[in-house]
Amino acid sequence: MKEYLSILIVFIFVLGFAVTQIVLSHLVGRRRDTREKLMPYECGMDPVGSAHQRFSVKFYLVAMLFILFDIEAIFLVPWAVVFRGLIERLSRSFVFFEMMIFIAVLFVGYVYVWKKGLFEWNRS
Repeated sequence: MKEYLSILIVFIFVLGFAVTQIVLSHLVGRRRDTREKLMPYECGMDPVGSAHQRFSVKFYLVAMLFILFDIEAIFLVPWAVVFRGLIERLSRSFVFFEMMIFIAVLFVGYVYVWKKGLFEWNRS
């Protein structure tokens, strides 16, 4: 536990410094509540309409597609990191074409979504 003592001291110092700065800014700083500051923030514009509006289903579909493609694209990074180790054990062409099949499946999914018109926001 002796090795971790310096990390604990730094952590306590940083935590104490952060808390001290927050408390001091709260005590010393002036607070001016204006009408503009108390309004909800909506992209720098005045809020329009109810906050309980329904969103289009397209928004959720695009969000799910983004997450899907983002997670699948993350699989490319570990493959690239271990590529040299893989080609020592397996053939280079097998490892390369395995990833090309993976990318082709992603591309087919992208073309499918494109043909379904999911990226066309102007259509209702």
